[in-house]
Amino acid sequence: MQFDPLSLDFQLNPYPYYDQLRQASPILYHQDWDLWFFTTFDDVNTLLRDRRLGRTMDHIISREERGLPPPSPEYAPFRKLGEHSMFDKEPPDHTRLRSLVHKVFTPRRVENLRQQIQQIANDLLDKVQPNGEMDILEDFSTPLPVTVIGELLGVPPEDRHLLRPWSQDIVAMYELNHTPEQAQRAVKAAIDFSDYLRQLANNRRQHPQDDLITALALVEEAGDQLSEDELISTCVLLLNAGHEATVNVVGNGLLALFHHPEQFALLKSNPQLIKTAIEELMRYDTPLQLFRRWVLEDMEYKGHHFKQGMQFGLMFGAANRDPARFVNANSLDITREDNPHISFGGGVHYCLGAPLARLELEIAFETLLRRMPNMQLKGGEPEFRPTYVIRGLKALPVTF
Repeated sequence: MQFDPLSLDFQLNPYPYYDQLRQASPILYHQDWDLWFFTTFDDVNTLLRDRRLGRTMDHIISREERGLPPPSPEYAPFRKLGEHSMFDKEPPDHTRLRSLVHKVFTPRRVENLRQQIQQIANDLLDKVQPNGEMDILEDFSTPLPVTVIGELLGVPPEDRHLLRPWSQDIVAMYELNHTPEQAQRAVKAAIDFSDYLRQLANNRRQHPQDDLITALALVEEAGDQLSEDELISTCVLLLNAGHEATVNVVGNGLLALFHHPEQFALLKSNPQLIKTAIEELMRYDTPLQLFRRWVLEDMEYKGHHFKQGMQFGLMFGAANRDPARFVNANSLDITREDNPHISFGGGVHYCLGAPLARLELEIAFETLLRRMPNMQLKGGEPEFRPTYVIRGLKALPVTF
């Protein structure tokens, strides 16, 4: 079958294509991107935890040894963020960074944000309530987590408008088909954001405050500290991972509920189902559709021989709809209890910000349903952004 994740039909609704792929070619090589795609829950869940794979392989073998040309110097500022980020590190470097960050980005610090997140959600809805309509993305699901992560990091309110554009320019590079223009914007965002964070971190070292940048700048374990570059890369990672999923789970999730009015009615009449509903919405329309891994050593897997240096594309969206693991996988069921979705990844790279995302989503959905129980779609069917890896809507206009 033809598999084209860049086609508009696929981006609008990839799930019927995933069903065909799992049946016809559950393990599929795509020449255009030189990627091996994996579509079943068992494969994706297993390979996320396979230490023969990694987010990077530079610690194993250099680009030169792999026969690759040296990286372009013009992209160095963007690459620098990855070189010092736990997102693109493997143990023991990943273990060291994650341990330092986890000392300050704790479940208690996250839970202590509950009242603050609730206030931010209320303030955002107070602004639009008199209008009787809003764009969920622009007016609520984007500013909510961006404001929260800005508060958490310690970014002054007058500067928080910079965060979302920087983040969008950086994460565009994770798409399969990013353009040279997008790469240039990503480099500029990396430079501007890094310069901003460097100045803010230096200020916090001199004048500590009760925020995460101060905590990261001062954290120490057995005499070890984050370098300045590691601190900057960690803050960028926390921004990108700390809001992107929330934005799109609220948008994609509400659209799914609009398409399933019986589930929407059930949730509104049983708000105690919020937590299981959130997990189901993350499974049903996954905000991060694909995660890549490098093959670190020659390996055999299910009759296939993979050589060092190959790349895997682990298809989260396909795995989360696999009928071999989920009963009625293509049905939305907000009461689903057996729901080990992999929207937050797995293994050593399991999302550090998952507790924060879950807390934001719980408050976001509970507040929306309580304050705007008569919410309805406004206009025609909303459009998804023309991207594949990060799946989200352009806008979600509603009336209430």
